[in-house]
Amino acid sequence: MGEDVRFLFDFVSPYSYLASTQIRGLASRYGRDVEPVPVLFAGMLDATGSRGPAEIQSKRHYMHWDVVRIARALGVPIEPPATHPFTPLAALRVTGCIPESMARWRLIDALYRAAWVEGQRVDQSEVVVRIADDVGLDGHALLEQATSVEGKARLRHATEQAVRAGAFGVPTMFVDGEMYWGVDSLPYVESLLGGEKTMDPAGLARWRAVVPSAVRRGAG
Repeated sequence: MGEDVRFLFDFVSPYSYLASTQIRGLASRYGRDVEPVPVLFAGMLDATGSRGPAEIQSKRHYMHWDVVRIARALGVPIEPPATHPFTPLAALRVTGCIPESMARWRLIDALYRAAWVEGQRVDQSEVVVRIADDVGLDGHALLEQATSVEGKARLRHATEQAVRAGAFGVPTMFVDGEMYWGVDSLPYVESLLGGEKTMDPAGLARWRAVVPSAVRRGAG
């Protein structure tokens, strides 16, 4: 068995939700486990000087149509959330306090279902606690850990580490040293796990050697 696939996600992202329903089954076909890593998408945006799709009106409208289309193709239920964007800090921090992967996935699945199928307010601490209790965890104890200095630092560190590794959005998958972004990258993740070489290093070097001859005003 090779290294675990690292799956970076944020509950605010419907694309992360959709990818979360597929990545474990995909990885297991090749004898891999998936390590779920909660990160703060807003922190990534701040670090890279970007804006989320829900913050740009035309992208927001497209996203609504796109996530429904993808969910239908995958056979995954999805409904409009109670509010969006929302603040996922409590949910992310609580999830990050669970060391055991299967228990962490259990809560992740329940929180995603609550947010993106049932329209529950997972931005509210009491909702997160209740959902954690419902899946057999100690929600109050987890919230206490999550709101500690260490709990807050854990999420911040994971986000900073992701940005240093080159991540700029969610979902992001790291597989055998390669980074894949977006639910639409899952077929390429599968190709790599199946042994297909996805990029020639020399070809990649040529692409990275290209320099811009124009810079948009206000960019950078």
